[in-house]
Amino acid sequence: MRLVYLLGLGAFALGLDAYVTAGLLPAVADDFDASVSATGQMVTAFTLAYAIASPIFATLLPPTRVRSGLLASLGVFALANVGSALATSLPVLLLTRAFAGVGAGLYLALAASAAASLVDADRRGRALAVIMGGMSSGTVLGVPLGVYIAEHTSWRMTLWLVTAIGALTLVGLAARLPALPASSSVTLRQRAQVVTDPRVASVVGVSLLAAIASLGLYTYFAPVMATKAMGSVDGITPYLWAWGIGGVVGSIAIGSLVDRARRPYTLVVAILGILVVALLVFPLAAAVTPLLALIPIAVWGAVGWALQVPQQSDLLAARGDRGGPVAVALNESALYLGSAIGSGLGGLAFALDWDGSVLPLYAAGFAFAALVLQVTAVKAAAKRGTPAPRVAEPTSTSTSS
Repeated sequence: MRLVYLLGLGAFALGLDAYVTAGLLPAVADDFDASVSATGQMVTAFTLAYAIASPIFATLLPPTRVRSGLLASLGVFALANVGSALATSLPVLLLTRAFAGVGAGLYLALAASAAASLVDADRRGRALAVIMGGMSSGTVLGVPLGVYIAEHTSWRMTLWLVTAIGALTLVGLAARLPALPASSSVTLRQRAQVVTDPRVASVVGVSLLAAIASLGLYTYFAPVMATKAMGSVDGITPYLWAWGIGGVVGSIAIGSLVDRARRPYTLVVAILGILVVALLVFPLAAAVTPLLALIPIAVWGAVGWALQVPQQSDLLAARGDRGGPVAVALNESALYLGSAIGSGLGGLAFALDWDGSVLPLYAAGFAFAALVLQVTAVKAAAKRGTPAPRVAEPTSTSTSS
């Protein structure tokens, strides 16, 4: 598991890099004498590159080169952050953020697959939880630290911190990561067929809808809490911490449950059900007193982050060596796409002068749609599918550069 924790450190750097830039926008805008809206495209460049490029490169990567791909993606991520920290103009910064998104997307997909292959099958859930725990910790713990560093030094120092963590992980993995097992008989066409796999499509669809609900609502946390119906909250820091700490606890604790669950399908159903209830209770609790809303917010964060561990486990079980990393990459793309769709719909709601307090209810509707998809399409696809191929176990004779 030590190597799995090292992979998790890389995921921590990804989580920090993906979300800290939102807190750096004003400083970057001042530095380049640009508008905040123009500077905000650095977030767009990262997320679009992450969502689009990761499944493409995961498909093109030969299955015998997983280790090389893992190291190369982390190297691209680190070098791109060096470029971002040294950027002398906004166009250069946007270009380097796009390359960082490419490296991050491919790394996370390959890291999940590698973590699963480095442990026994009965510890796969815990290994995947380490990766998601690193990602959530980077968001919850790393982002406040990164913003603090930016406020007391410069935004460039925050990106140097991301670079340092990424480089440290790269050196450690290059020195200690063994050859990863792979099936050399898997063709590019077979891996590309992951996109048409009904089971993969249904699982990814669930992730998309859940991301629209959870991450989309998170984007508008401040204006939602500022509405009269939610208590007219000015400072949302305690609520952000409740959501984030819940996310860290949920993403880590879910690993053991995945390993012990006889039917992971029902675990996802339970998670989505709890998410629906938490989002519905959120505005009701806030109407009583904003502090009471801390409870459903923490639950929302916990199950929102926890969901992706059984999702990744299901995708790896469904595809194994026949495109497991590609399936995980598609799932990660769905998360970012769902976040973008949720953010867009939330922005439209505010543009139409809707009261922000209704957004949790609409988010609950998307979460319920994910639940319906889980109990219908995912279940049906699993029944129709062939026995799931197991992720290859590490052996002394495996070869990968």
